[in-house]
Amino acid sequence: MKSLRYLILALVLPFSAPAFADLNAFSCEPHWTSLLAEVGGSHVSVTTASGAFNDPHFIQARPSLISAMRKADLVVCNGADLEVGWLPVLMQQGARDTVQPGQPGFLDASQSVQLLQVPTSVDRAQGDIHPYGNPHFQTDPRNIGAVAGELAKRLAQLDPSNAADYQKRYADFKGRWDAALAKWQQEATPLKGMKVIAYHDGWVYMQNWLGIDAVGFLEPKPGIPPSPSHLAELLAKIKGEGVAGIIYTPYEDEQAPEWLADRGGIPKAVIPDTVGADNDKDLFQFYDLMLAQLLKLHGGGK
Repeated sequence: MKSLRYLILALVLPFSAPAFADLNAFSCEPHWTSLLAEVGGSHVSVTTASGAFNDPHFIQARPSLISAMRKADLVVCNGADLEVGWLPVLMQQGARDTVQPGQPGFLDASQSVQLLQVPTSVDRAQGDIHPYGNPHFQTDPRNIGAVAGELAKRLAQLDPSNAADYQKRYADFKGRWDAALAKWQQEATPLKGMKVIAYHDGWVYMQNWLGIDAVGFLEPKPGIPPSPSHLAELLAKIKGEGVAGIIYTPYEDEQAPEWLADRGGIPKAVIPDTVGADNDKDLFQFYDLMLAQLLKLHGGGK
């Protein structure tokens, strides 16, 4: 079972909103809340729909979120159908015309990045396949940088009186982000070629960034829980392919990773896929934590 600490953290927004702001934003995931804080500063008040211990595919459209959506001047989400199970309900219940998809007040972040794993066909027999491509692109920090520029433009469009400040804040963020990217790239050099088994196929962007090879998944198909026979197949793969460890997110069931790690004699690691899983308070600390966990796994979990 997850600890009480995890439960408490999941219920707390990772960023406090300013008491008075020029724009009200609705952020689907904590990484966009952090980016809004970087680029928008005190001009933007943010409500976050999910947390680091919530599966972003499955968020309850609770009354507090409907109320926040009604006030929103800007909605920022991963898109690519990541939130298809709950965001349309919120939009129908309370969103204004200005924040509907296709309007300036709706920022689909997936439109600013190159999506991977775009299927040529969609068949439910393949599991929970996303028709537009893998939507977990925030696991590559280069994609955050790409979205930041579009966010600055969108904020300026919605709030022209503060356009100069948004541009100034974006330029400052970009400078710090580019420096952090260079640092992370250097730190991650030992990870190139490392083989892992992941719970869900949600790490393809991180793999592409760092050169990590996911040789298997605990889910036999996306969204399908692991079966005993599938776990047995993965156990054989561990022994034959030099797998360094098993990775899974804070919101995924830990029983199967524990079983496989114990019998395979390899470490496991909880790798966050958004801000707020530990003591990380912003995007910079989030990627620091991600890399620290991966490097620890590379070192045998020590």
